Amino acid sequence: MPLISVLTPVHAARGEFLAAAGESLAGQELPGGWELEWLVQEDGAASGLADVARRFPGCRYQANGEALGVNIARNVALSRAEGSLVHVLDSDDLLLPGALRTAIGAFDAHPRVHWVTGQAHDLLPDGTRVAFPAPLEPGVIEPGVMTQLVLESGKPAAPCAGLTARTDTVRAFGGWVATPRGGDLALVVALAETTPGFMPPEITWLYRRHPGQITGQAGWVRLQAESMALVRQRIAALRRLGVRVVAEPVAGNA
Repeated sequence: MPLISVLTPVHAARGEFLAAAGESLAGQELPGGWELEWLVQEDGAASGLADVARRFPGCRYQANGEALGVNIARNVALSRAEGSLVHVLDSDDLLLPGALRTAIGAFDAHPRVHWVTGQAHDLLPDGTRVAFPAPLEPGVIEPGVMTQLVLESGKPAAPCAGLTARTDTVRAFGGWVATPRGGDLALVVALAETTPGFMPPEITWLYRRHPGQITGQAGWVRLQAESMALVRQRIAALRRLGVRVVAEPVAGNA
């Protein structure tokens, strides 16, 4: 039976957010025959988050035992994933109804794509939602299209946190990258430069804005330039080497 693995890195202060993320996941309706597993990876020593995770059937909780950073936590969760697809759900974000069904449906409708990026709204602390325009049109995104926008703008051309991708392809590129900032973008550009992707027209998730948000901290800008340099270098290296994923996804593997 096909399986989608939802990866959620989290740290001890996020118990309330984690519970809300779990509720949004529990409300998902999947296409016929599909199942999901929720892999919660705590970045640090085990805490009360294990009790939060146990509320949700299908959740598999594990703690790193030490603080290693969000990208390492994602990769440890990836090592436990058994699904043919992986979906990123950060602990402070929420899935809207039908989000996973929409992502899985995109792989079924477009068998050659390797990744799907979901459109999002910002969720403000007062509960209001704010739309932000996507720089790409919904539909199939051919290799190199998104990465060219990243090179021209110096920032992500689509949300990285709502990514769904073929597990084999993510693993082939080493998972999330150990850049000081934006390790998710460094993975996404490798996927987007070498494989086709898809952006559904629907809004499928909410990006929570809150005071404890890592990207909102004053020190976040430090090493941002170096991190973007690594992203640009990765795109340039892939282009110089002519790297493309040419194998068709295995039948029955999403």
